[in-house]
Amino acid sequence: MNRPMGGLAETILDRIETWPDEARAELLASLVEIEAKHIGHYRLSDDERAAVRRGLEEMRQGKFASEERIAAIFNRYRA
Repeated sequence: MNRPMGGLAETILDRIETWPDEARAELLASLVEIEAKHIGHYRLSDDERAAVRRGLEEMRQGKFASEERIAAIFNRYRA
């Protein structure tokens, strides 16, 4: 696979998990829009749609790890 932005893309992808929920939601919306523009629309299966709804509900309920907890986990494994 041709990866024109290799290093930069890898660097950013490695940091996405540390982004706030709002930033990750914005990224996802942008990716969906770009894919639709260049490739077409992806149709979710019923199972995928249910999983997305569950994830959104868990986000609203605050069931995700805090940024501090995620940072602590990453820092534990950094050299």
